[in-house]
Amino acid sequence: MTEIHTPRLLLRRWQDDDLAPMADINADPLVMRWIGDGTVLDLDQTAQAIEQWEEEWDDEGFGLFAVELLASGELAGCVGLSVPEYLPDALPGIEISWRLGRQYWGQGYASEAAQAVLEFALQDRGLDRVVAIDRPGNEASENVMRKLGLVLERETVHPEYGHALTVHSIDLTEYQG
Repeated sequence: MTEIHTPRLLLRRWQDDDLAPMADINADPLVMRWIGDGTVLDLDQTAQAIEQWEEEWDDEGFGLFAVELLASGELAGCVGLSVPEYLPDALPGIEISWRLGRQYWGQGYASEAAQAVLEFALQDRGLDRVVAIDRPGNEASENVMRKLGLVLERETVHPEYGHALTVHSIDLTEYQG
């Protein structure tokens, strides 16, 4: 089982007990406003998403981790790697992404978890390039990207929803950690 420990977090595969807290995160309009078309997800949609994330682990050898706070055992959200099939012009890149519950924002958890995932991508999975895809105006995610060393590569448009997107990238052969 793939697990990553950071000073404050455990990044791990998904468990049955994660469904309800992740569904609560996905039901928050402020959390979801930058994701997809901004629509919140219900319990069944969250269950489907977790199932897809687990399938990607099986198919690709990477996926989205559940992010657990070591101090309390609470599920804070998810972070990890995925194939951004929704955006063909970002392929063959592997996307790093994160989604945390609002009560966990502004505490450095996203940066801490994403830093660990970049190291996992390079050291454990041998990836040489990672992208992050964002909607302009999502300053919190842009701050995480800067901290990780990702740089703006290009601007594009979401092929399904039509809104602007930015693609940031990092060459992991030059990654300093």
